[in-house]
Amino acid sequence: MKIERIELHHIDMPLVHPFRTSFGLETMRPCILVALYSEGIVGWGECVAMADPFYSAETITTGWHILHDFLAPMLIGREIDTPSDILPLVRRVRGNQMARAALENACWDLVAKAQGKPLHQLLGGSRDRVTVGVSIGIQPTIAQLLDRVDMFVSLGYRRIKCKIEPGWEVEPLSRVRERHPDILLMGDANSAFTLDDIAMLQQLDDLDLLMIEQPLAYNDIADHARLQAQLKTPICLDESIHSVPDVQAAIDLQACRIINMKVGRVGGLTTALTIHDMCRDAGIAMWCGGMLETGIGRSVNVHLATLANFTLPGDISATDRYYAADIAEPPFVLNRDDSTMSVPDGSGIGVTVREDRIADYRLHYAAFTA
Repeated sequence: MKIERIELHHIDMPLVHPFRTSFGLETMRPCILVALYSEGIVGWGECVAMADPFYSAETITTGWHILHDFLAPMLIGREIDTPSDILPLVRRVRGNQMARAALENACWDLVAKAQGKPLHQLLGGSRDRVTVGVSIGIQPTIAQLLDRVDMFVSLGYRRIKCKIEPGWEVEPLSRVRERHPDILLMGDANSAFTLDDIAMLQQLDDLDLLMIEQPLAYNDIADHARLQAQLKTPICLDESIHSVPDVQAAIDLQACRIINMKVGRVGGLTTALTIHDMCRDAGIAMWCGGMLETGIGRSVNVHLATLANFTLPGDISATDRYYAADIAEPPFVLNRDDSTMSVPDGSGIGVTVREDRIADYRLHYAAFTA
C-alpha cells in the first residue's frame, strides 16, 4: 500500500467536567489527529500529548512539530505492507513516542481496514467485551469526592481510581473505602511522592487497594523497587515505562507488580505488543490506561485491551464521561451489568470519524500528498 496522502488535524475539545490531578486542572483536551490515505482507505491515529509538559516531556506543540516537519515527510509516498514497516522509515527520530504512536496507530487502522478485519484481530485479541473503570480527579472537598464516586458506582462502574497528591491521600481514600467496601479501588499519584512518604503510603495498605499507581518520580524505577518491598499493596508503574528496556528493568528489579499500558507513552502498538508479552511471561498484570482520548484513541485502547494479559479493568470509560459531542461514532457506552465496554466489530478501529466535528474543533491543519 502506498501512502498517498497524510493529513494532520490539531483540535481542542471541551471536557464535560474539569479534571484535576497532581499536575493541575484541565478543562480542554487538545490532541492531534493523523489520517493516512491509501487506495481509497483512510486510517486514523491520535497523538495524546497534552498542552503542558507535566505528564510527559512531549506537548501538543512538540507533537505537531515532529509530525509535521519529520514523521509525515518521512512516510509520504512510501510503500507499506504491515504496520511495522513504518518503523525503519522513521528510525532516525529519537524519542517523541506520542507523535510516533499517532502515525503508527493510523497505519494499524489502515492495514486492518485493507484486510477487512477489526483491529483486535490483527493484534491477536479475542474478547468481545473488556472490563473498564473510571478515573476521578481531585475534588474540592471529600464530600464532593464521595458524591462523584457514588454517581459512577450508580452508573455501573465497579473499579474506581482516585487521583491523589500530598495532603489528599489517606483520608479521601479511607472515606471512599468506608462508603464502598466492595468496589475495586485504587489511588493514582502521578509521581507526587518520594521515599520520605513511605510511612504514609504504608497506611494505604489497610484499605485493600487494587494498586497504587506511580507513587514516585516519573523517571524512576529503582526507588519504586525499594518502595514495593515495603508495601503489601501492589505498585503499578505508568510514567516510568516508555520502552522495552524500561519494562525489563522493572521486571529485573521487582519494581512493580502491575504495569499500566498507554500506547502513546511507549510509541505505538508494535511496542505495546512486545511489552504485553514480556509482562505476561514475567507474571506482571496489565491494564490499559487512558489519556482523555477522543473516540479514535479510545477505540484503539478498547481493541488493545482484548489481549490476554490485560487482566485488570482499564481507564476506558464511556465517551460521555469526557465529551458531549465526540469526533467519532458510535459513542462508547458502559455495559452496566458487568462494568464492561463492547469491542467494535467493524474493520479497523471500528468507528466512523465525524470530519464535520473535527472542523468545528480544529485549530491547525496540514496535508502532505505524494
